[in-house]
Amino acid sequence: MPDEQQERPDSSDEWAVAQPVSTTTAGPAGPAGPAFSVDVAASKRALADVDHTPGVAKPDPILKADNVVRTFGGLTAVDVDHLEVQRGVITALIGPNGAGKTTLFNLLTGFDRPDSGDWSFNGRSLNRAPAYKVARMGMVRTFQLTKVLSKLTVIENMRVGATGQRGESLLAALFAPLWRSQETDNTERADGLLARFLLDKKREDFAGSLSGGQRKLLEMARSLMTEPELVMLDEPMAGVNPALKQSLLGHVKSLREEGRTVLFVEHDMDMVRDISDWVVVMAQGRIVAEGPPDAVMADPAVIDAYLGAHHDTELTFEAEEQILAEAEAEIEQEAHSNE
Repeated sequence: MPDEQQERPDSSDEWAVAQPVSTTTAGPAGPAGPAFSVDVAASKRALADVDHTPGVAKPDPILKADNVVRTFGGLTAVDVDHLEVQRGVITALIGPNGAGKTTLFNLLTGFDRPDSGDWSFNGRSLNRAPAYKVARMGMVRTFQLTKVLSKLTVIENMRVGATGQRGESLLAALFAPLWRSQETDNTERADGLLARFLLDKKREDFAGSLSGGQRKLLEMARSLMTEPELVMLDEPMAGVNPALKQSLLGHVKSLREEGRTVLFVEHDMDMVRDISDWVVVMAQGRIVAEGPPDAVMADPAVIDAYLGAHHDTELTFEAEEQILAEAEAEIEQEAHSNE
């Protein structure tokens, strides 16, 4: 099957993107979308008074999850008692490999269903909502492995990202006057985003010809075609060369400055410390710590989650002597057995 047939989105495809939530926008939409009516500085200040405990309530949560559990056979991949994501800030979701971060993303965005639990976005329940409906509410996501339509050009990828297109109807497609002006508007917005993400020179290139980092940029730009309120990024720096990392960092920060909320999964601790306002730590499917980056990095629960319990136990001189003696005894015993 050709690549573009494998990747072409439909109403239930995981590539689905969001419908803008007009009640939260303010002012006219520009090439990069509208600014949301969120006081970003106030949202960040409000976190200063929040306790650094797992599952703590936030002053203005945009996303909530309660008792979300997902098992695969006898393995519990996700077991989240309570999680809230503050509106208007950048929240990092970190943890060792296998902690359940991407699985939680899949559950919250409708790409997988939990065994139990409740979760909501802007106060609206997302239980059993398919991915495309979740996206239309204003919550979009990207993927660690990018989902570009490789046999379409960059500008065509951008146009496909726009929702509510009248020309998608078979009958309406026969009458260009019904959709031509809307497509013109979509193209203008797409060109503005391509310029913003430094992809305008790649406008007519096939998406499959882009580098890994450029595909990340295209996926992020395409998601903004729908003016989302919450952007969820799954390892945005994975596979990106150092030259593009700073560019991606700047774009993630710009999402917050527009009043959007960002939740991202990342293993690069330097990036987490640089751009995040709040950090949530998962280990073995559970949330084990929350707080500002510096506080979280120093949390013993976080250190144990990444490095293993008791990794920092002080080794006394007597204990070191005993370890060396046992090692020498094993070597001698092995030498005698070989004789």
